[in-house]
Amino acid sequence: MNFLPEKIDDYSVSHSQKEPQILQELTKETWQKVINPRMLSGAFQGRVLSMISKLIQPKNILEIGTYTGYSAICIAEGSPQNASIDTIDKNEELTDLQNKYFEKSGFRTKITQHVGLALEIIPTIHKKFDLVFIDADKSNYSNYFHLIIDKMNKGGVILSDNVLWSGKVVEKLDPKDQDTKALLEYNSLLNSDKRIETVLLPIRDGLTISRVL
Repeated sequence: MNFLPEKIDDYSVSHSQKEPQILQELTKETWQKVINPRMLSGAFQGRVLSMISKLIQPKNILEIGTYTGYSAICIAEGSPQNASIDTIDKNEELTDLQNKYFEKSGFRTKITQHVGLALEIIPTIHKKFDLVFIDADKSNYSNYFHLIIDKMNKGGVILSDNVLWSGKVVEKLDPKDQDTKALLEYNSLLNSDKRIETVLLPIRDGLTISRVL
C-alpha cells in the first residue's frame, strides 16, 4: 500500500535511481511463478535498501525473510566486498529461484541461505551484525527484535518492513487480527526501547529505521 498521492509517488520513483535489469527479471519471474508476489520489496523500496547499505557499509548482515531474494540482492549491492549476508526463510521451495538470481547478481559468495524457522536459526549464527532487515511473519517481529538486539554492533541498524500494515495500525483493532496487534506492540517497543533510536518512514507499507546506541 502507498500512503502518498499517486502522482507524488510516481514523481518520487521517476526521480530515483533506476531498478537494475537483473531485479526487473527477478520481479517478472516472481510474479509468474510464486504465490503472493506482492511480498516483493519492489523497485522503489529496493533502491532505498541499496542506498542505506551503501551509506552504512555493513560487513555482517542478517535478513529475516528471504522470499525470492530481491531485498538480499539490493542490500548486497551496497555492502563491502568482504560482507557476509545471512538470509533466512522457512520456504524451501524458493531456494532454487533465490540461487538462480544470487548467481546472476554476482553476489553469490556474499550470501548464505538458511532454510527453517528464524527463531531457531538466529541463535546458531554467532556473529555481531551491522545491519538487520526484518521482513517476515509479523506476529514474531518483537521476538526477532529480542533475539537480535544483543547481537548488534554499536551503531548498527535494524530495518523493519510493513510496519504500517496497509494503514491498519491507525484503525480500530479487530480483536481477531493478531498481525496488526503484534505490529502495534512492535512499533511501541521500538519507540520506547532505550537501546535504540527509531524513525518510522511512510515508504510503501512503512519502513522503520532503528539505530543501536
